Amino acid sequence: MKMELSFLWTFLGCLAMVRGLLPVEFAEALNRALRMLSSYFVPYVVFEIPEFEGTSINELYKNVQLHLTARDLCRSARKTVLCRVKNSNNTTSTLAGGEGVMETFEGAKIWWTHTVHGVKGSDGSNQDQRSYSMKVHRHDRDKIIPAYLDVIRENAYNFQHKNREMLLYSNNRSTFSMGRHLWQAVHFKHPATFDTLAMEPSQLQSIKADLDAFVAGKDYFQRVGRPWKRGYLLYGPAGSGKSSMIAAIANYLKWDVYDLELTQVRSNSELKQLLIQTTNKSVIVIEDIDCSVCLSHPRSRRSASTYTDPASSESPEQGRIEGDGGRITLSGLLNFTDGLWSCCGNERILIFTTNHIEKLDDALLRPGRMDLHIHMSYCTYAAFKTLVLNYLMLESHYLFPKVEKLLRSGVKVTPAQVSEVLIQSRDSSSEAMEKVVAFLEHRLFSSGKIHPETHA
Repeated sequence: MKMELSFLWTFLGCLAMVRGLLPVEFAEALNRALRMLSSYFVPYVVFEIPEFEGTSINELYKNVQLHLTARDLCRSARKTVLCRVKNSNNTTSTLAGGEGVMETFEGAKIWWTHTVHGVKGSDGSNQDQRSYSMKVHRHDRDKIIPAYLDVIRENAYNFQHKNREMLLYSNNRSTFSMGRHLWQAVHFKHPATFDTLAMEPSQLQSIKADLDAFVAGKDYFQRVGRPWKRGYLLYGPAGSGKSSMIAAIANYLKWDVYDLELTQVRSNSELKQLLIQTTNKSVIVIEDIDCSVCLSHPRSRRSASTYTDPASSESPEQGRIEGDGGRITLSGLLNFTDGLWSCCGNERILIFTTNHIEKLDDALLRPGRMDLHIHMSYCTYAAFKTLVLNYLMLESHYLFPKVEKLLRSGVKVTPAQVSEVLIQSRDSSSEAMEKVVAFLEHRLFSSGKIHPETHA
């Protein structure tokens, strides 16, 4: 077999030498025959993806590197290089020079090889020239390559997004006078997760399921003709964990948070500019919506949508909302939630919070604007057990039944209030439990529902 191949390559070499002696039309026919013969014996095509295009970094090279890491293909390589994605605390591995891996996409095999060549720079120094080689079967080239490159870009984006440090953005009026950047960012490292939230487990599972369905719903939202966004309303007493819920959602999704302060927004146009500069895969938050702006008239919950400025010719739905020194309209806020300006990006969670849901206008509460209403209630027994496990690492105690009885009797305390009692006695679990019982009894008796002698 080796002798036959040697003879073939010798024959092809001779043909190549005489091509220049033949007329043009014969040379072209000979070239076509040689290409057909070559494709028969070598049925693969190879694509080179260099690290640089001239002096610019080749984005496809970076995407391939992240894609191979995201798919964990480097694990099968003999030699890898440890690295860290920009703005990430996680260490990952990539292919070392000369290493190769294989993966399958839609039934087609794809071989990747990472090549590193040493070259002389313009200043005479030694430099490494890196590239990825992608080898596929010739008949798979047109069938899978476009879709495969799209998958590479998507995997690279998602991997980089999940492994970077999250950011918390805020807006204020000074940013509008400083230039184009309307948001100021700081690193977001809130420790709250769904495992640490003091809520009913069934409610937490329902929220996680809703988030999972939303993230996986790109094709569905496009098919039904709706912007790929989701509106949440968190309502309940102060200290019930609304801010912690926002942090847990952001940590669960690994998305940045935009904390929108409406009192710092002076007009609908500023609101639009802020919205345009938010990124995909982000959580946009308006906390204490009932306190941020005047959304209702003292006489009626619905009056926010029917009130009109006497000096204005605006329609009832465009009634004005007064902020601190500036004004936006209710229609501007509604366009922000579900109007045309709400679809200038994808994969956004919009969260409103309030301590008094009865003060909000019905126009803000309907589905499509606030799709999911999440009640952050007073502390329940299930929430209490989560708090005790988090703060005291305590799974059981002889006072648990008494705490359960007190909480089920109607005493109203928030998770934040119980947490403070546990923190004060965190070095002694028995002392902490006794103080919790005393605190709950005091709140129950002070409410007037049960007299101390009756309870005893």
